[in-house]
Amino acid sequence: MTILKGRRSIRKYKDEEISEEIISAAIEAAKFSPTARNAQPWIIGVVKEKETINKLSELATHGKFIKDAKLCFAVFTEKEHKFFLEDGCAATMQIILGLWSYGVGSCWIAGDKMEYADDVRALLNVPEKYTLVSLIPAGYPADITIPSKKSAEEIYFSEKYSEE
Repeated sequence: MTILKGRRSIRKYKDEEISEEIISAAIEAAKFSPTARNAQPWIIGVVKEKETINKLSELATHGKFIKDAKLCFAVFTEKEHKFFLEDGCAATMQIILGLWSYGVGSCWIAGDKMEYADDVRALLNVPEKYTLVSLIPAGYPADITIPSKKSAEEIYFSEKYSEE
């Protein structure tokens, strides 16, 4: 629960390298994501080259801060898979939590239905049968903001929903 409760969206990063061990652990976390019918319809790119990271930053409408990250994961799924979005989102969250377990921050940047999805796919030379689900810039946090969260009573109901 400490990892789950402590995770934050990080948009400012230190200039500190992320080890291959941590990158591999994040990929391993994605590998064990829940997936409908065990389809595992994903492929995950790890971008480290600064020039490509800068291009991703330019493409992503709400991800200009990608340029400051040490690396960026790109999660793609087979678009013909019925549950491509659910499975890709599960893999995304597993990567984010896997990184955070090592103190590496990240931020989920939407890919599905975004106007830049095909441009990112083309930039990374990913076959057309895949669609972008998310970009995940990663790095050691330079700054952490702690947002307020709703109380449990505000977000759940028991048995059947009621306004009372």
